Amino acid sequence: MKLLAALLVLLTPLAAENWPVFRGPSHQGISAETNLPIEFGPGKNHAWSTEIPGDSWSSPIVWGNRVFLTTATDDGRSCRLLALALDSGKILWDQEITRQETKRKERKNSYATSTPVSDGKAVYAVCGNGTFAAYDFSGKRLWINAEYSFYSQHGLGASPILAGGLLIMARDGSAESGDLKVGWQIPWDKSFVLALDPMTGRERWRASRGTSRIAHTTPNARDGKLFSSAGDVVQAYDLKTGKRLWSSPSQGEGVVPSPVIGDGLVFTASGFEKPTIRAHRLDGALAWEQTRGVPMMSSMIWVGGRLYAITTAGILHCFDARTGEPLWQGRIGGDHSASPILADGRLYFSSEQGEVTVVRTGKEFEILAKNPLTETIQASPAASQGRLLFRTSRQLHCFLGQ
Repeated sequence: MKLLAALLVLLTPLAAENWPVFRGPSHQGISAETNLPIEFGPGKNHAWSTEIPGDSWSSPIVWGNRVFLTTATDDGRSCRLLALALDSGKILWDQEITRQETKRKERKNSYATSTPVSDGKAVYAVCGNGTFAAYDFSGKRLWINAEYSFYSQHGLGASPILAGGLLIMARDGSAESGDLKVGWQIPWDKSFVLALDPMTGRERWRASRGTSRIAHTTPNARDGKLFSSAGDVVQAYDLKTGKRLWSSPSQGEGVVPSPVIGDGLVFTASGFEKPTIRAHRLDGALAWEQTRGVPMMSSMIWVGGRLYAITTAGILHCFDARTGEPLWQGRIGGDHSASPILADGRLYFSSEQGEVTVVRTGKEFEILAKNPLTETIQASPAASQGRLLFRTSRQLHCFLGQ
């Protein structure tokens, strides 16, 4: 009987890993998958490709056999949530969340850039005008909350997360009337971090930033604390109450890279004016600063005591995460807006020119493969159940591991 039980354990497949939120289960861009493809493209390890209507740079998320992503059709006025089958790419349903006014945004942004998030019971989405909504897996709307309208000179680029039983999102916008530099180039006190009840969509807490400027970052959570960066600040909040625990200066507006945590540090990159990578201890003390290799769009990857950052011009930098000391750098090429992911010791970088470069982690720069997908990529990829998902300007592609 013991032998039979042991055989059953060996023959039982490991539980599949979902990719339920922007940057994956840990909010760090790290996958536990070990069988993802290194080389892929048309005719190579290709499972399916599905045309996605409209324009959007939200990333796909995965729960079970469901892939969810948002899009904006009718020139951005119709914000929509789609569900696809992971095994076939078939669109299972396509629901309009809301009609929205198309206000100013940056050229690289879209009217549906926020990546949805799921807890396996529902999927939660945010539109470019700030509207929240929740749907069950059949496509039935559970609730909608349009109380927190949003405006930014750049448009909306942050994504929500689920942490501590709450639906949380940073709202770092700017003034819509009067002096339009307020909140963007001139600091203001109107930005906040918001927590909603996932069951009802009602507010649980709302925490003021204090004085800050425009940003598009997605929070990260660890040990009962929420870490969030914005223009001019890096901050931590009590996850249960929203109480601000500390705030540290980090000059620069238009911040895009989301915080990464490792080695007892939280790593952030500041925005335009004075780009700097900063490492803070979890109590808020500044550990180190680095002005080389600062990513302006892509979030960083921490693994094994190393911090990886790619610049918009496609230069990959590797730092000692404990000290900020540069270890090496290498040219990937292309323009980079999407955040990379890590799986099985390999980093996947997607360029706006539609090429995915696979790099080995370690003591030196080593490119393993370059995979052309031909269409523009600005959305970050997802990895789940032996599959890689890449959203291009017109399609969602799925590639299988060996």
